[in-house]
Amino acid sequence: MAMDDKERDKLEEFAELVKSYRARHTELITVYVPAGFDINLITKQLESEKSTAANIKSTTTRKNVQDALESLVRVCKGMRQTPKNGLALFAGNVSQVEGQDDFITEAFEPPEELGVRLYRCDQTFVIDPLDDMLEVKEIYGLIVIDRKEAAIGLLIGKKIKMLQHFDSFVPGKTTKGGQSAARYARIRDGLAKEFFRKIAEVVKDEFFDLKGLKGVLVGGPGPTKEDFLKEGNLVTAIKDKVLAVKDIGYADEHGLGLLVEVSEDVLANQEIIYEKKILEKFFDQLGKHKDKTVYGKEDVEKALGMGAVELLLLSKKLDKKDIRKFEKKAMETSTKIELVSVDTDDGLQFWNLGGIGGELRFKLQ
Repeated sequence: MAMDDKERDKLEEFAELVKSYRARHTELITVYVPAGFDINLITKQLESEKSTAANIKSTTTRKNVQDALESLVRVCKGMRQTPKNGLALFAGNVSQVEGQDDFITEAFEPPEELGVRLYRCDQTFVIDPLDDMLEVKEIYGLIVIDRKEAAIGLLIGKKIKMLQHFDSFVPGKTTKGGQSAARYARIRDGLAKEFFRKIAEVVKDEFFDLKGLKGVLVGGPGPTKEDFLKEGNLVTAIKDKVLAVKDIGYADEHGLGLLVEVSEDVLANQEIIYEKKILEKFFDQLGKHKDKTVYGKEDVEKALGMGAVELLLLSKKLDKKDIRKFEKKAMETSTKIELVSVDTDDGLQFWNLGGIGGELRFKLQ
């Protein structure tokens, strides 16, 4: 699932802390361990880097780098395996006074899976992978199904997350003829319908209350996917969000990836159309009902502080710090957030208006 507000706040707080550190020399160690990667290989890499660090000319810098590496080696050796979502490691002397020590070691498991492996020694820590997680991402539900199996997942930004996989245990076709074949076919159809209903229930549990779900994609081989939508008793609120039904050859985790690939045109058009509708409504209210809208950094910040903003619009062209600041304020009052691009005329117009706006819950005095 996508990270919740508490996880997001924790990640943001940690990222800001790590970002605030700076060394006097190139001696801060950043290590990112991707999900599923062998932690023992990271330990070996860090041991090897200790030998390389012995060539650093400056005695102080050499000692600080080796100490940082040694502290991370101890952290890795204390783990049997890499945490589920991967691991972000940071160590080094962050003192701003020459000759003094202010040594920190941080090991952080992010709320989303890390897909990057990185080792860096620099004056600052690398936090780009954590910043990327903090960006508001488009979320789409993925369902692939046939009579043998089904998989349910999410497309979060550009990353596919597998949620659940099921085997149906519906028997295959029989070679027997006559009345036995007809009866056998009815049994198979009944079991298939039960399987469809089971998947529909799981889809409801996974998708119904999911914040930010913008649509659902359905795929699979043959006519089964259409049968599922027709006979699976999928709740109307989710069925109404189905954007496309695609024919693909698999109904497993691989099928989730194929479904996204063949739906790229749908997703691209959907994002543009969705964004266009949001901005058209904003500009229409701005022209006809100014008391229902607010724009500009100061006015929007004031309105957020009063809990008056129902929907916050932020241009993707804004500085990341500003985006994060306004996102945090919005989350405090359960305000919906939408990031809009500058790829359309409406998006450029919104950016020229300041890139920050909102629809109000109530009129401001």
